[in-house]
Amino acid sequence: MAFVDTQPALLVLIDGSVYQGLSFGAPGTVMGEVVFNTGITGYQEVLTDPSYYGQIVAFTYPELGNTGVNPEDEESSRPQVRGAITRNICSQPSNWRATQSLADYLKAHNIPGIYNIDTRALTRKLRTVGAMNGAISTETLNPEELLRQLQDMPPMAGLNLVRDVTTNDIYEWCEQTNPTWEYCDSDESKGSDEVLTVVAIDFGIKRNILRRLASYGCRVIVVPADTAPETILSYQPDGVFLSNGPGDPAAVVGAPEAIQTLMKSQIPTFGICMGHQILGLSFGASTFKLKFGHRGLNQPCGIQRQVEITSQNHGFALDVESMPTDVTITHLNLNDLTVAGMHHNTLPVFSVQYHPEASPGPHDADYLFQKFVDAMRKAKE
Repeated sequence: MAFVDTQPALLVLIDGSVYQGLSFGAPGTVMGEVVFNTGITGYQEVLTDPSYYGQIVAFTYPELGNTGVNPEDEESSRPQVRGAITRNICSQPSNWRATQSLADYLKAHNIPGIYNIDTRALTRKLRTVGAMNGAISTETLNPEELLRQLQDMPPMAGLNLVRDVTTNDIYEWCEQTNPTWEYCDSDESKGSDEVLTVVAIDFGIKRNILRRLASYGCRVIVVPADTAPETILSYQPDGVFLSNGPGDPAAVVGAPEAIQTLMKSQIPTFGICMGHQILGLSFGASTFKLKFGHRGLNQPCGIQRQVEITSQNHGFALDVESMPTDVTITHLNLNDLTVAGMHHNTLPVFSVQYHPEASPGPHDADYLFQKFVDAMRKAKE
């Protein structure tokens, strides 16, 4: 039976805004950066995406939990968010794949949620003022007291959260092939029996990235974020992948320098999201914090009339004015013209700010995995 009741809960933002609601999931008090996601589907993928570590996510779609949760849709081993905010929560999910209600799932992982909130008003606040720290509590229902507790929490800028989500051990991805995840219409990826070895640097990697690399015929070895370049090169990789992850990319000390060392070996390299930002830092560019970030499934990206609808989840971006001359910008976010993709002019290195592996979608940019494979095969000629 789903744990959804009428226990009061409180949401307080660092600017003093107060939202009274009801509790679902686990009771308690949590603090994090409050952000919003505009996707209509995919709440389980959002909640388990390591890029959301340290954040409280408000869902703009008013119904949450309708399809329950299931083990196949998890992007990591557990929910990564600090808390969840929604207008309505479904206590009796209906889906043939569901094994648990969302409320029970969050309770089992000690993640508080708050519902019966005016999420439209909250989203307008975050769009106007910007993403900010907030707290959810079922224990402290005095707004002034909860605000006092919240004032000790540091802002997201300057936080290295990668060290909290990266793997502790080197491992080879070996999930059994599941037809559920095969959404690539092209047989192009099956065009060679040659196995390509990819070392994926884990800044907070999503499982569906690993699935997509494996579906394109890659053997994937996942390494911690602080792995020395010499260790990575010892696997004789055909390619290096730089993953997504949470927090401030500029705070991930040592990562840009390690990537600079790897690029000297002319190894094809592909970065997504945090990996894109850290790659930019290794080129000498700088990053900045976006006002409220890009989080949803409908972000248009492109350049010169070629547009892709993309899934995005990030609060930082590369400064376009800081991009070096030996790098070409290949994609812009068409909502605000921030850098959404780039490639090096002489090295087999490219990256995008968005998620071509997106689950539940869209899949406009899945071709980028084939581009990575093609680059690795060309380098072996």
